[in-house]
Amino acid sequence: MLADSKLPVTFWAEAVNTACHVLNRVLTVKRHNKTCYELLNNRKSNLEYLLPFGNPCTLLKVRDVPTKFSAKAIEGIFLGYVANLTTKRVYNKETRQVEEWFHIDCSNRSLPQMAIGPDWAFDYENLFKSFHLPSDISDEDAAVLYDSCQDAQHNGFLPNAVPNSSIPSTSAPDPNVASCSGPQDSESEEDNAIFQDSSADPLLSDDPLPSTQAQGEIPTNLDSEIPIPQDYSYQSESTQVDVLPVPKVASIKEHKDHPVRNIIGNLQDGVKTRSLVDNTCLYTCIKDSGVLDDCSHSCFISQVEPKNVEMALNDNNWIEAMQDELAQFDKLKVWNLVDLPKGAYPIGTKWVFKCKKDDRGVVVRNKARLVVQGFNQHEGIDYTEVYAPIARLEAIRLFLAFASFKGFKVFQLDVKSAFLYGKVKEEVYVCQPPGFEDPMHPNMVFKLDKALYGLHQAPRAWYETLSTHLLANDFVRGKIDSTLFIKKSGGDYLLVQIYVDDITFGSTNEGLCKDFEGVMKSKFEMSAMGELSFFLGVQVNQKEDGFFIHHSKYVKDILNRFKMEDCTPYDTPIPVNHKLHSDSKGKDVDCRLYRAMIGSLVYLTASRPDIMFAVCIYSGFQAKPKESHLIVVKRIFRYLKGKQRLGLWYPHGSNFDFNAYTDYDFGGCCLDMKSTTGGCQFLGNRLVSWQCKKQTTVSISTCEAEYIAAASFCSQILWIQQQLRDYGLNFTGTPCLLITMLLCP
Repeated sequence: MLADSKLPVTFWAEAVNTACHVLNRVLTVKRHNKTCYELLNNRKSNLEYLLPFGNPCTLLKVRDVPTKFSAKAIEGIFLGYVANLTTKRVYNKETRQVEEWFHIDCSNRSLPQMAIGPDWAFDYENLFKSFHLPSDISDEDAAVLYDSCQDAQHNGFLPNAVPNSSIPSTSAPDPNVASCSGPQDSESEEDNAIFQDSSADPLLSDDPLPSTQAQGEIPTNLDSEIPIPQDYSYQSESTQVDVLPVPKVASIKEHKDHPVRNIIGNLQDGVKTRSLVDNTCLYTCIKDSGVLDDCSHSCFISQVEPKNVEMALNDNNWIEAMQDELAQFDKLKVWNLVDLPKGAYPIGTKWVFKCKKDDRGVVVRNKARLVVQGFNQHEGIDYTEVYAPIARLEAIRLFLAFASFKGFKVFQLDVKSAFLYGKVKEEVYVCQPPGFEDPMHPNMVFKLDKALYGLHQAPRAWYETLSTHLLANDFVRGKIDSTLFIKKSGGDYLLVQIYVDDITFGSTNEGLCKDFEGVMKSKFEMSAMGELSFFLGVQVNQKEDGFFIHHSKYVKDILNRFKMEDCTPYDTPIPVNHKLHSDSKGKDVDCRLYRAMIGSLVYLTASRPDIMFAVCIYSGFQAKPKESHLIVVKRIFRYLKGKQRLGLWYPHGSNFDFNAYTDYDFGGCCLDMKSTTGGCQFLGNRLVSWQCKKQTTVSISTCEAEYIAAASFCSQILWIQQQLRDYGLNFTGTPCLLITMLLCP
């Protein structure tokens, strides 16, 4: 700041004070995603009052103007802010003092001029080296040193002291010196425009001052050199401390070689270009090297998602992300630039920007995705078949339960730009990417050879490409679940579960996992993510004795989204005697807010069966939600506030027996008297599936409600039975026995 403002080093304390003031209001604490000022005052700071440090300004005289033609403004330099923000710290060139003024006009457009003075006053590099004191200096020695500095300055050997000097003061303030005090009311602010600041000079006293310079001054016209003896020091019995040793000629340090400790990575690897670094990034290199902590990579990427392409084009980080996306298109030969045929029409494109975060909420990557506006496609012209199989969440929990039973680790692979590998059979034309139009051919369009994100047929094309590649490498597709692929090798087997472009896999032999990773990288560009820890918003902690599946990060996100991070926790998600009704006379609420809250809770039930029943009941009022309905939905969020870390525990090596249970609530709904069916299924003591749903018909007896519940229960049992056959397990007798026990009195 001193170098930019071209001020002498005597202003270093003012620069530090201003820097601390600004950082407390703009620097975000990543743990809370708030600034220090916002954490302290519980409100965001208004940054409109911030002014450039060291810029020229005019100090307006509101009162005490001698004559009509006298000057009403004084030239000054802006130095910083005061805690009450009503006044500002400035350097008055007329009085040569640091003062607090209420009315100032800072010139933001004019650059500061270089001050005149000796070379030592602008030697910013050696500024702080002159303040290094020995760690073993005593308080008595510091007091004597302070008095020596006073005498030396009064005699003209040292420049005047700076506010907040690093030399400690042990003497009491002089009662004869008037201290700075703020205005008492609005009228006094105008009447007393100038407030002398006693903190501007800690050496104020009643001693006579030299005629060349008033006490508390900071010289601006430094035409004459200030004599500074090179051997001036304080000598004591225990230590010797040099006071402000300033060399006659400023020395310039030249570093020909960087220190070895600052080199990231292995020294024997040599210099690597971007093309030679395989599946790594700068953040990965820094994190693996141990030089920086996990959050230090934030200085290499953008923390803000742009709202449009114009904002993204002003940020180099997002420009690089967009260029990486287009480079991937050229590498995979996704499209060709052609003239638009007669009678055809192009589909628009759009950039989607996303800051990718890890399970702790730390931004790890800037992702720019070019998507196609598929809502403009016409069936039979731009696409025909669009169906693609996708894994159910129960299938993923079955996969994790089986892995915990066998005791092997689960890994994860992410295909980079997966949809770009799918072949497009139809003729599809898209517009050029916004911001990256060809200046030589602005009217031409791209003809797609492969799928893009946003096309209706993109998921189907990707699944066909992936499944064909796996089947060609001796994998067998599951008979029930088409997203499960199995490969057997002797007594070992490899399981691969696919959810669009996210791939989880595990094996009883880790060698098969390495072979599978090589098979995938031979055709697709992959991002090796190691052990499974964060999948579809679900956190999976793989421990030595089992798996812990939870949604703690997602719970924190939805609490922040709906402004309930500071709510009072509840012990239960639903009242004991809940009698909800339509409440036709109640106050209406925003249906979009209500539906967003219900949708967030429905996704959370993937790992939280404790809120399943409450969400099932409250989701029936999404058409016309009332204030009473919103209150009970917020009760679930208050329950989640106190139970954020609840989840599912899948232990290693325990039994793997299949047990299932079901129940019903006869006429439990007070609106239409329909019954509610509930059920849960266990593999040993691992809860893998659960249901809670209102029956479609009104039962006239408890027996009818039991049969309806048993029918839906059997369908889930049969699906799990067939799913487990792909794993080599057979549980055909257990569910029938359980149903008989449930139906018999």
